[in-house]
Amino acid sequence: MSTKIISWNVNGLRACVAKNTFYPFVEEEKPDILCLQETKLQEGQIDLLLNDYHAY
Repeated sequence: MSTKIISWNVNGLRACVAKNTFYPFVEEEKPDILCLQETKLQEGQIDLLLNDYHAY
């Protein structure tokens, strides 16, 4: 059994979601652990709907 870990510096998650690159990437890669850096989000700006994932 292997574990797939992805660490992604998104440099602004709102822009990434707006360009429609975030969700397709996650669906295609199916990481077990997804680490996002530099999201530049304030609380409540967007709702991430990632089924089967827990946010920490």
